[in-house]
Amino acid sequence: MGAESARLLEWVRASPWLMQALQFARELGLRDWAIGAGSLRNLVWDALHGHPLDRLPADVDLVFFDSDEPRSDAELQALLNQRCPGLPWEVTNQARVHEWFEVEFGHAVAPLHSLEEAVASWPEFCTALAVRLEPDDALKLIAPLGLDDLFACRVRRNPRRVSVDTYRKRCASKRYAERWPKVSVLPP
Repeated sequence: MGAESARLLEWVRASPWLMQALQFARELGLRDWAIGAGSLRNLVWDALHGHPLDRLPADVDLVFFDSDEPRSDAELQALLNQRCPGLPWEVTNQARVHEWFEVEFGHAVAPLHSLEEAVASWPEFCTALAVRLEPDDALKLIAPLGLDDLFACRVRRNPRRVSVDTYRKRCASKRYAERWPKVSVLPP
């Protein structure tokens, strides 16, 4: 494990809300799951900017990969909202993203084959990461595109799945540099 990975996992352990979220998510008994995207990006950028690590993100992205999971995303999200109502949960089965992606974003996508492949398709390189709390309380980091952009506070479009238009809209709505002055947003 590299120095950046170790720092990230140290910050995860120092974040009370994130550790609680990981514990509740683990209790769902999902086959292949993690919490990631903006939840982790925000945590790292807060740490790099000297902000407290207890600031909640806009949503806590619990993702999993299981085409045989009988519970819907909405059912799992409702369970989490009952068990831990203080967190803004958003649950997505990445094995089923291809079923609704075109309606949501205007273009069809092929089915994914793993959680790692799903994470690698997320909109920006700096958000393409996730972490899972293993049964022995070890943390497993999933960062298929690396951590360079994240630790450089750089937002760069991931062309695997996000369109230029969607990237521009996301960057405008997120207003990264207002919250984290060290962040640079690269053109698409």
